[in-house]
Amino acid sequence: MSKRPPPPSFPERPNIVDQALERAVFALQMQRPDEAGRIAGDVLKANRGHLRAAQILGQALLMQNRAAEAIAPLERAARRSEDPVVKTLLAAALAKSGFEEEALKQIRQVTARRPPFPPAFIEHAGQLARTGRLEEAIAVLDSGLAQTPDSVELQKELAFLHLKRNERSKARELFLRALKGAPGRPDILMGLAQVLLLDGEYAAAADTFRRVLGLQPDDAVARADFGRCLLEMGERDAGEANIRMATRERPQMFGRAVMSLAMSSRGRFFLRPSAAAKFLRG
Repeated sequence: MSKRPPPPSFPERPNIVDQALERAVFALQMQRPDEAGRIAGDVLKANRGHLRAAQILGQALLMQNRAAEAIAPLERAARRSEDPVVKTLLAAALAKSGFEEEALKQIRQVTARRPPFPPAFIEHAGQLARTGRLEEAIAVLDSGLAQTPDSVELQKELAFLHLKRNERSKARELFLRALKGAPGRPDILMGLAQVLLLDGEYAAAADTFRRVLGLQPDDAVARADFGRCLLEMGERDAGEANIRMATRERPQMFGRAVMSLAMSSRGRFFLRPSAAAKFLRG
């Protein structure tokens, strides 16, 4: 009697591979990078040249702060493909592993490509900004935005860099532009609220922080800044209550909370840290 043929191997069953990688992508979305990395790693064991599996594994390792481990699979994939996702992830892995010059060389190649890949401009600008080269970082994002003017992510990142340089009018314009493309995005609302707070528009800032807290009730930074706005508006009890709540939600917010109280024209000043701690504990 003839022998039954062996079952097809893993790489010869594309539907099975695709389903596995869909599970890996879902695991990434659910903040389970260990599971995603394990699935993608199994696919790569069967097929070392699988581009999508290398992308997912690289992203999963970066999410776990294991950048050095991500370099090898991403380098192998980058040698076989001009895929901008792989090359951008490789640049991020190199930068986080301490190979700054090599990372910049890699990411410059991606931002020089056409058509443009917006995440590469964000990674390029981020690498420059981390070394204090803010003008160059802004120029990179300006270049990316000129090529992809509707990119909300580029608008947001450029706005935060302008805010970091205290160029608040430019930051405000970009945050408002980004909100038109992505209404209700809490990170963009947060940036706009910070601009309004710095410009002394406390009522508008408070309303915007309220929107952030409606979407992210546990955002301690937004709550502390919201409390500061309320203090400036004369709502002392509510302001102090929100600042106290921020420190309860995140104890490391203590320093920022004390600063919020001290900086407000209607705030409080403490001579001893123990007095501040007692007050914030309520």
